[in-house]
Amino acid sequence: MADITFEIVEELGVLSTSAKGWTKELNLVSWNGRPPKYDIREWSPEHEKMGKGLTFSEEEMAALAKILK
Repeated sequence: MADITFEIVEELGVLSTSAKGWTKELNLVSWNGRPPKYDIREWSPEHEKMGKGLTFSEEEMAALAKILK
């Protein structure tokens, strides 16, 4: 399996924290050197491990924000 690289470009906010200290966050993340996308997923306390998540383009995030209004 190929290595996946990531860089959290901007931490936008924490949505919740589990009893084990993992946080569900909204961040801008660059995956494998690509332009950053909005990303919602759970992260371990030091961001060394992650859970499954969802990524959104700028357009998708705008559509989501419109739906949530």
